[in-house]
Amino acid sequence: MKDTTKRILRFAAQIAAVGLLVWIDRIIKNAAAAGLYGKGTKVLVKGFLGLCYAENTGAAFSMFNTSTDVLSAVTGVIMAAALVLLFVIKNKPKIYDICVPLIIAGGMGNLLDRLTRGYVIDYIRTLFIDFPIFNFADILITCACGAVIIYLIYEMIADTKKEKAKKAAEFNGQGDVSGENRENRENGGDAE
Repeated sequence: MKDTTKRILRFAAQIAAVGLLVWIDRIIKNAAAAGLYGKGTKVLVKGFLGLCYAENTGAAFSMFNTSTDVLSAVTGVIMAAALVLLFVIKNKPKIYDICVPLIIAGGMGNLLDRLTRGYVIDYIRTLFIDFPIFNFADILITCACGAVIIYLIYEMIADTKKEKAKKAAEFNGQGDVSGENRENRENGGDAE
């Protein structure tokens, strides 16, 4: 199969996954609005987790709650850039093929709320710590961003180790990993 065909099929599967996740997010938010509105916190796990209806006009953790239009525009731009990243960039790490659609789905789920309701429905409440109420879309975004950050840290550490090994080899006169240049020098030959 041609590379272009593979990329198109992968992109189509990613878009389908985004659509499914946005649909799940909408179903959960509608259920939260119907079943939790005006009812306080429903405890799921005592002292740990509950459900509570909340309307968030801001971004993550209710920040920028007076800027819904600006947040919607910024979210739209980020979603468009993420779609371009998925389709246009050929040689990207595989983790991006998984995490970027999750970020898009979470962003789209919350963007749809902002555009249709003027606020985002949040419903998951932690009871063991005073933490803002959040939703499924927030979980998608947070987990995917966390995975990308961990991957990037891992890659930076791996690159640093490779660079240190390369410098150590050069310092020890080994120039390359095979040691061919060192053998030439030890035998009186010219190193390339």
